[in-house]
Amino acid sequence: MFPPAVLLDRFGGIARGTFLQQFGCTRKQLAADVRIGSIHRVRPGVFAIPTADARVVSAAAHGGALTCNAALRFHGIWILPDPDDEVHVWMGAAGRSHPHERCVCVVHYSPGRAELGLAPVAAALVHAYRCLSQEAFFAAYESAWNKRLISATDRARIRRELPKTAGWLLDLARADAESGLESLLRLRLHLLGIQLECQVAIDGVGRVDFVIGGRVILEADGKDNHTGAKRHKDLMRDAAASVLGYETLHFDYAMILHNWDLVVAAILPAIARARA
Repeated sequence: MFPPAVLLDRFGGIARGTFLQQFGCTRKQLAADVRIGSIHRVRPGVFAIPTADARVVSAAAHGGALTCNAALRFHGIWILPDPDDEVHVWMGAAGRSHPHERCVCVVHYSPGRAELGLAPVAAALVHAYRCLSQEAFFAAYESAWNKRLISATDRARIRRELPKTAGWLLDLARADAESGLESLLRLRLHLLGIQLECQVAIDGVGRVDFVIGGRVILEADGKDNHTGAKRHKDLMRDAAASVLGYETLHFDYAMILHNWDLVVAAILPAIARARA
């Protein structure tokens, strides 16, 4: 028989006692392990290991699963920085809340049964749409799709549970967006009426993020694109593109998020030059 702490560790750090009992743990053993501190009781019938994430534990104490932005981050999905320290909890369709000490939980109700731990990606995206900006939701949605964390069934569920006014965002989304920066850049340019070709393969250059007007290349650069071999490779690509008549513009994280006016001011003249 596995010790309760070992089982909890294998199942995400937190579980109901009834679940642990399926693997041979007795109530007596659970109580004994709580006394020695190898596990702790979150609330009656719910147990966690001491190293379990505090947000996941708070969500379980409240009666549900961690959801929204924090859950998306745990799932490895690209998200915008969020200063919100509140714990967002998925309660399923009609779960019972359990307010606890220092409780600042925000609850979300939506179809399904909320198990302890992390909410599924599809549910977390539905809840994120309610709490985040449309930009933040769009980038997270494309990231989840690109990482194959949502299936066609999940996407249909998300469309069904979101308001109809969100349909245009879902229609615009693509599975080949390789970073949240690409998602933000494409969404913002779409709102300006600028059409882009995405993930374009150019002979002698390679695959680039976007092409506008057949001659302007846009690249959204992550943090690892500024130094060393990657930077040299980018310069070589830019030179090869210039030989073929392309103009290449690079924009990094800080520019796209915090200096958007400058990004637009650089793109519009480049488009005009390409059309001349």
